[in-house]
Amino acid sequence: MQKAAEIMTKDVITVTPETTVIELAQLLASKNIGGVPVLDASGTLLGVVTVNDLIDQKKKLHIPTVITILDSVFYLENPDKMEKEMKKIAGATVGDIYSKNPRTVVEETLIDEIATLMSEKDVHTLPVMRGDTLVGVIGKRDIIKTLIP
Repeated sequence: MQKAAEIMTKDVITVTPETTVIELAQLLASKNIGGVPVLDASGTLLGVVTVNDLIDQKKKLHIPTVITILDSVFYLENPDKMEKEMKKIAGATVGDIYSKNPRTVVEETLIDEIATLMSEKDVHTLPVMRGDTLVGVIGKRDIIKTLIP
């Protein structure tokens, strides 16, 4: 069975938290990719930003349901979720919209484990690490390519 090192993209395209949302959209569209790792100035992996994060900027804001009893307001949903959604919708940079603490794999991770992780955790872009160093990235297209003889 193939391993991550055999299917990963080694020439990884990355962005920083300071990259604008417009620059990110142009990059993803021009390179025809679904997401990229987010690195700080020292090259440390901070997270991942994907097309889904960009799409979230165009969605309608969900207002939490509340009940009023005796002049008291009770939220039926977590109001913090709305605040996070508002920040993401209004985000101007990658730092405003990316997903922190990404799931990662190592070079020896088997493809069936990668496919399971992507499917069950709805992961689109998976950084491949060697210790604390980013050495590659795997997207869903990389998994699909393994099905072609």
